[in-house]
Amino acid sequence: MTLRLRLAALGLVAALGTALLAGAAQAETVLRVGYQKYGTLVLLKERGLLEEKLKPLGVSVTWTEFPGGPQLLEALNVGAIDFGTTGEAPPIFAQAAGAPLLYVGYEPPAPKGEAILVPKDSAIQSIADLKGRKVALNKGSNVHYLLIKALEANGLQITDIEPIYLPPADARAAFERGSVDAWVIWDPFLAAAEAATGARQLANGEGLVANTQFFLAEKAFTTANPQVIDTVLAALVEVEDWAAKDTKAVAAELSPRVGIPAPILEVAIGRLTFGVKPLTPEVVAAQQEIADTFHRVGLLPKPITVSDAVRGGGS
Repeated sequence: MTLRLRLAALGLVAALGTALLAGAAQAETVLRVGYQKYGTLVLLKERGLLEEKLKPLGVSVTWTEFPGGPQLLEALNVGAIDFGTTGEAPPIFAQAAGAPLLYVGYEPPAPKGEAILVPKDSAIQSIADLKGRKVALNKGSNVHYLLIKALEANGLQITDIEPIYLPPADARAAFERGSVDAWVIWDPFLAAAEAATGARQLANGEGLVANTQFFLAEKAFTTANPQVIDTVLAALVEVEDWAAKDTKAVAAELSPRVGIPAPILEVAIGRLTFGVKPLTPEVVAAQQEIADTFHRVGLLPKPITVSDAVRGGGS
């Protein structure tokens, strides 16, 4: 073989190798997970269990933290993440905005995990006393629904107060300096504020709201990668089975990650519920009631049908 032919053959082999490597890179699937400061997805991330289970499928994982559910689902809407968890309200607003999301699982209700707080020395003694007051909350989050239901149960409407829309960190700062009269917040921020400031609960979700956590996935990703989503849910079941049996260990593991002392986290974890399940018609109906409420009070621009965004129709 002449030198020219040898060089040509070597060039062909190099080109084929490059093409194969490029094809392998293109074939790799990346699952982009959005998570919040607290919850079972954080445990899944810290323990490395998801990466372990997805590696045989040729799937890698990236993680992005968000301050709340609305921000997380905004990222899903623009194609920045494929999977995440939020409370009841964010997916309703996201669906109304046209986000390509699917409900793929849920955790049982945890009504004590969110509450309406006032300073320990506040003159406000009841929900009715909130009339005309400034109330801080994360707009479009679970606590938005809690506030509406608590007000309505006491003869008030959302228009009877002055909502101040702030993410948790900014809301706590406003609460502590007295810029707002009340704060509607969820755990672990709830437990941390109670411990640090002695804040009083006017009401939590008991008798008012379920406070259900949902796992959500991007629709096209779920359709193309059903086994990946099933694997994520199976990994969540595994980590939640462990968490339910040893809350002290969970608190110890989460404490350095979330920057909250373990004893305070134990209080918050004690208000959690564990057990990932597929959505049932009853859960879908409850979520539909929330959507209808938001539309009725003018917070949702148009009515939605929650079941349209449920994997498998919620049955």
